[in-house]
Amino acid sequence: MNGVLIFSAVAALGVLLACTAIALPAAAGRNAPDIWRAGAPNASLRDRINQPFQALADRSNRRRRLNGGLTLAEQLGRADIKLRTSEFVMIQVGLLVLGVLLGLWRFGFAPQFVIAGVGAYLLPMRFVKFRQRRRLKSFNGRLPDTLSLLSNALKAGLSLPQAIEAVARNASPPVSDELNRALREMNLGSPTPQALANMVRRVGSEDFDLIVTAISIQSTVGGNLARILDGISHTIRQRVQMKAQVSAMTAQMRASGWIITLLPFIVAGVLDIITPSYFRIMFTEPLGRVMLVLAATSIFIGNIFIRRITTFRM
Repeated sequence: MNGVLIFSAVAALGVLLACTAIALPAAAGRNAPDIWRAGAPNASLRDRINQPFQALADRSNRRRRLNGGLTLAEQLGRADIKLRTSEFVMIQVGLLVLGVLLGLWRFGFAPQFVIAGVGAYLLPMRFVKFRQRRRLKSFNGRLPDTLSLLSNALKAGLSLPQAIEAVARNASPPVSDELNRALREMNLGSPTPQALANMVRRVGSEDFDLIVTAISIQSTVGGNLARILDGISHTIRQRVQMKAQVSAMTAQMRASGWIITLLPFIVAGVLDIITPSYFRIMFTEPLGRVMLVLAATSIFIGNIFIRRITTFRM
């Protein structure tokens, strides 16, 4: 038990020192904005509070760019969450501290408080991913009707930017929001294919990527764009219907997979809260730890198999 206490204390201290070491050098660097530098007379209280969290967000953005991924701002944009990156990091750190304090209050210096802190820290990004999936599903569902409107506008004699503007006025969010943003980029001088490519990166839709690719090719080699969009609209409409049918047929299996995966953790958490002495032997005895590792491994492998069976790429 003493070893667990020492390990937990060292882990908590290490996390605190790592966060401090990451934040402070970037905040005081020469590349930091003047209003954020120490002693800046014009820095408001909000800027001073955001300073270390913005430094953490900048470090994370640089690492994501090097790995070819999306920055935190792009992740929030895809989820349509109106927050600064520093404010989002502040929420993550706040939940981390809250989870650690609740874990310490309930379990003391035990592995549970580390698990509680890490779980609380990951919750905001899980919410962002959920919002991204919901917004992408809504966008893809409205895409066939949007293409039909765009094709009809082109057949009426409008140019592509004029057709996009007409569709943006009649479409519903999130399609209208993204099209209006693309129009603002075009009004500022960005070429239409480039503005639409930026829209693809913001939305992350494979179907819309196909549309933008077709528009880029048509702008280079020519052709009847309205007819091309009609063909793509028919294809996407069939894909949406097929995805809905597959999702309906596999809904029960996916729900069973989530229940089978989460039920052991829920039962273990309830037992650990209600009767800690009954379940704590699983953490203190070597055989109990081995059983927990084997159980977690089995659950993980079973979840992978269920997800492979119920996941179809179309």
